[in-house]
Amino acid sequence: MIKNWRFTYLAFFAIVLLSGCSEYQKVLKDSDVKKKYDMAEKLYEEGDYKRAIRIYEQIVPQYVGKPQGERLQYFYANAYYQSEDYYLAAYQFERFTKSYPRSDKAEEAAFMGAKSQFLTSPRYSLDQGETQKAIDRIQVFINTYSESEFLAEANEMMETLRAKLEKKSFEIAKQYNRISDYNAAITSFEIFFENFPGSIYKEDALFYDYLARYNLAVNSVYNRKEERIESAREAYSALKSEYPESKYIGRSDKMYSDLDKHATELQELLEQYTVNN
Repeated sequence: MIKNWRFTYLAFFAIVLLSGCSEYQKVLKDSDVKKKYDMAEKLYEEGDYKRAIRIYEQIVPQYVGKPQGERLQYFYANAYYQSEDYYLAAYQFERFTKSYPRSDKAEEAAFMGAKSQFLTSPRYSLDQGETQKAIDRIQVFINTYSESEFLAEANEMMETLRAKLEKKSFEIAKQYNRISDYNAAITSFEIFFENFPGSIYKEDALFYDYLARYNLAVNSVYNRKEERIESAREAYSALKSEYPESKYIGRSDKMYSDLDKHATELQELLEQYTVNN
């Protein structure tokens, strides 16, 4: 008896599902725009965003300039957001704000577009082009809607994105050290310090900048060695000045003593060269 009941229930569910799919397919192929509008509305309210999107694609252009156009365009954009297609959500929300700048939904759409762009930002180790786009878009929102109820969240997103760029910049400079490209490391750390003066990685960055300058100095050709030793010494002073109790201070002191030895050896060579010539 129970088996029969289960079979009947599953059969009924399958019939209802197939009926719904059949109706949806009919509306997709139908030329009646009103039917499509009603179906899209129904699917959207049920949370069936992906199928709603397929109908919106067909009807949104036909409602441009009509009273329902604004509503449709917003739902179309939000359907992409709810479907986690953030690239298209960002694009469609931007289209909405450009098409309906005076809409009651303009502020919310601008925020949702910025948030969608934020969600396209990849992890820090990947290319950060999308991150920069998100920063630019969020900044435009903050500048435009400085009293917005969404301002706190917008600022939080901005901090998250900037932290990602900060880590990316630090890791790139550090990577140059790993591959022994010390000139590139020094240049990268200079850019890092300029862009992120209050960074949480500052102590580490000061040490690795010093390490790059140290390695460049001790492995330098003689005619560049003196200036590079001085550059390394200045980096050491910067680290010790800002972090007198730094976790790197023991290693840094040993490196500094080594720089002194190289400086002494260089001076002796120069004196010997002067005597011989």
